[in-house]
Amino acid sequence: MVNGFVALARKQPLTAAEFAAVGDGRIAYVKPMQSEQLNALFPEAPELEPGLALFALLGADGSPIVVADSREALIESAREHELVTVAVH
Repeated sequence: MVNGFVALARKQPLTAAEFAAVGDGRIAYVKPMQSEQLNALFPEAPELEPGLALFALLGADGSPIVVADSREALIESAREHELVTVAVH
């Protein structure tokens, strides 16, 4: 067990469904985005001025959680909701 995770030897990569279940609702990642992309992830969001830099907090399965204008605000929000944020490249 490493950092609370059980290491399993696998020969195949995770399936899309397995990858989506990683973290069981406790892992999230921050995605930088432009205001023009906002409504694709958050259809209920109001239209914003084009060209604004935003950050979306997404679940491990890609589901949108919240959006903010600063990365730090999202990290703090994730912490308050007991989510672990991870870096993706």
